[in-house]
Amino acid sequence: MFAAIGIIVLLVMVFGGFAFTGGNLGPVMEALPHEMLIIGGAGLGALIIGNSSKELKALGSVMGKIFKGPKYNRQDYLDCIFLVSRLMKMLRTEGPVAVEPHIEDPASSSVFAEYPKLLKDTTLIHLIADTLRLVVVSSGTLDPNAVEDVMDNTIKNHVHHTEQPAETLQTLSDALPALGIVAAVLGVVKTMGSIDKPPAILGGMIGSALVGTFLGVLLSYGLVGPFANRAKQVIAADAAIYHVVKQIIVASLNGHPLPLVIEAARSGIEHSNQPSFAEVFDGMRGR
Repeated sequence: MFAAIGIIVLLVMVFGGFAFTGGNLGPVMEALPHEMLIIGGAGLGALIIGNSSKELKALGSVMGKIFKGPKYNRQDYLDCIFLVSRLMKMLRTEGPVAVEPHIEDPASSSVFAEYPKLLKDTTLIHLIADTLRLVVVSSGTLDPNAVEDVMDNTIKNHVHHTEQPAETLQTLSDALPALGIVAAVLGVVKTMGSIDKPPAILGGMIGSALVGTFLGVLLSYGLVGPFANRAKQVIAADAAIYHVVKQIIVASLNGHPLPLVIEAARSGIEHSNQPSFAEVFDGMRGR
């Protein structure tokens, strides 16, 4: 939503400001499609050269994240805390045999089924199931610090791969001003081929060439660069729920009391989505 608003504000302020100060938008609008064809085509070609089809598809998905924003809200974090805490309580009170069916086939689990939105996040489900499977197989002899290291590496690896499309956008942003210069130089070459034309015509042709430089810089710093930055913000926000899972499991394995487990879970959640201690405590006691 805010991304769309930002694009509108950007275009209105740039082109509207130019027109308001007496600029003639006619030559700019006339040159824009041709310059966009060169710059956009060159940018697209560079993306194809530098990325596989898988990475290009991921680039499309990250654009959706930019406009939709983070996918998890306050209730989702609360549900995640309840889900993982319930599994850890089952492991502690009923033993590995009770937990094993749930982590071996989460899709058929009555516990996971209560949280359908979380169940759709395969990374989240694998993080929970794989970690608890490790605990079950080790018969409770694992060092909690070793479990934390494994989970940290899993989360880090996931975030690294998820951020690749954002890095691709940033690389494109860095290249666009230079591609704008390429378009401008081609415009100047075209102008030099018409050096015998009257000054008024030559002035218009040079102005059209300069639109290429303008467009490359505008696309870089006004659109693609901010897109890359926003994508990283959304990816980081979505990854916070994985840290919630880690904190609950590690705190529980360390044998910490319930209030400390709750605070460990809440500590990594952004304040706007952070459930209150009472919400979590009452919810966990009732389950």
